[in-house]
Amino acid sequence: MPNLTEVARSKNLLLKVEGHSVTTAMGDGEFIKSSRWIVGGHFWEIHLRPKDHWAGRHRPVTLKLVLRSEPRGGDVKAKLSCRLVDPAGRLGPSEEKSVAHKFQRPGDYSSPAVLTAREDLEASGYLADDAYTVQCAIAVLREVPPQTATAADDPRPEAAMPSPDLLRHLRELLREGTGADVTFLVSGQPFAAHRAVLAARSPVFMAQLFGGMREGSSSRRVEIEVKDIEPAVFGALLGFVYTDTVPELDRLEGEEEAASMAQHLLAGADRYGLDRLKMICEWKLSDGITVDTVATTLVLAEQHRCWRLKTRCVEFVAGYLDAVLETEGYRHLEESCPAVLTDLLKAARGVEGPTS
Repeated sequence: MPNLTEVARSKNLLLKVEGHSVTTAMGDGEFIKSSRWIVGGHFWEIHLRPKDHWAGRHRPVTLKLVLRSEPRGGDVKAKLSCRLVDPAGRLGPSEEKSVAHKFQRPGDYSSPAVLTAREDLEASGYLADDAYTVQCAIAVLREVPPQTATAADDPRPEAAMPSPDLLRHLRELLREGTGADVTFLVSGQPFAAHRAVLAARSPVFMAQLFGGMREGSSSRRVEIEVKDIEPAVFGALLGFVYTDTVPELDRLEGEEEAASMAQHLLAGADRYGLDRLKMICEWKLSDGITVDTVATTLVLAEQHRCWRLKTRCVEFVAGYLDAVLETEGYRHLEESCPAVLTDLLKAARGVEGPTS
């Protein structure tokens, strides 16, 4: 049975090609290179060929997807979709063309997605003032293994099984505080929890609650003040301890707000030895790096020994150095981690990657 695929991460973007008439003089193998985007924790480029002689005798307009970073965790499969759009809204989008490819190393590129023949483009309303706009979508895919038949697949009513509800029960246990035997005070806000659950999930909680760092006896309710963390962040951290999920990262609106929560959660995860949460935050931050957040994220990566995240940040800064230099975050980087500036300088010059 063949495996299915689903979209793990995606990003939509617009490419505006200005000076179409000038592309007539371009060689058949020449292309226009887009900026780099981060999707699914990987760096991507799109190469647009205004007249691709390899794709047909009519030399159509084609687009290829190019991987620009080392694949994380083996090969990465991605899909490029594209169509012509009219920014003025007079025309509907053209027929969507797409191509999927499995990328194995930096520099790998997909086969071309044939957008349209040049003469068709020039006769269409999409070309205006010697320019046209292409709407693109980059989607990183992951395979969904085939499901084997189980008792839950049996259509007979007597064979129906209730859905798993362990996480729901644990979430309710945390929310209601039934049987709680420890209270954390975070900026005056109380959080009731259960020492056995915390100790099972975190070596730091284990030592703090049952080991040499124990505060209070094991026979009575313990109250612990927690400093240097926001209540919302500590609440999300406790939620992860109980349910192994962190929905707060997906609920937040706006890239900067989500990045701020991920940054604070990463610091909290490192503080309490929650390696899985720390990695989730690394991935979230890698996917959402922007000019405004990259410097503060780089400081965080350096302070908490997140070398993969640090590498992503350094690569991003090298590509958008002038814009990053103008941000408040960069000034914070200069003050907090001056040693990292050496890595940035090397990356900008193409000497080598960041040191660890």
